[in-house]
Amino acid sequence: MKRILIIEDDPAIVRGLEAALGEEHYTLLTAREGEKGYLMAKRENIDLIILDIVLPKKSGLDICKDLRKDEINTPILMLTSKKEEIDKVMGLEIGADDYVTKPFSLRELKARIHALLRRKAELKMEIDEYSFGTVDVDFKKQEANKNKRPIRLSSKEFDVLKFFIRHEGEVVTRHMLLDEVWGYEQDPTTRTVDNYILSLRKKIEDIPTKPKHLLTVHTTGYKFVK
Repeated sequence: MKRILIIEDDPAIVRGLEAALGEEHYTLLTAREGEKGYLMAKRENIDLIILDIVLPKKSGLDICKDLRKDEINTPILMLTSKKEEIDKVMGLEIGADDYVTKPFSLRELKARIHALLRRKAELKMEIDEYSFGTVDVDFKKQEANKNKRPIRLSSKEFDVLKFFIRHEGEVVTRHMLLDEVWGYEQDPTTRTVDNYILSLRKKIEDIPTKPKHLLTVHTTGYKFVK
């Protein structure tokens, strides 16, 4: 049975989530403030985290950022009542996997949860280890080396790289990455993708400004070449 941690300070929202997700036979854990939620996410064996952005004691953005620094790669679905694009983009760039904006439909929330859990299972099933150029990647351990020296990739960078490897030689659009890796159905910005590509190039390419593996396809997207 999948275990979901809800970190949300609004009692009404928590009750609604417990009722709706209980019907799906998930095991639910809850935290009403950020620091407690952060500690539970580190301590408990969790399959997915539903995380509000605005929380007492520790914000959702800080929780997400710190969990990724701690190399905890549990999928994170962020809840936000804010309309500003920057909050959503920032959440994705620091390691969140998807978001919904309040007020949200429970049907949409359930669909996004199912998609995140399915994608997590698919990513685990495919490509445990892979080598290209001077880079060796162990996706199962989430470890990477370049020229036999460790390089630090975030959880999302591992997911992006794995997606490119699965589509080696194919043109991958920004929309494909947002839809398949982040789970977006609508594309609020392509800057998120571009920032991840830039970061990956700095870590895996010999000369990031003249990449040999993560190539730009003009006006279309990117292509991975082994």
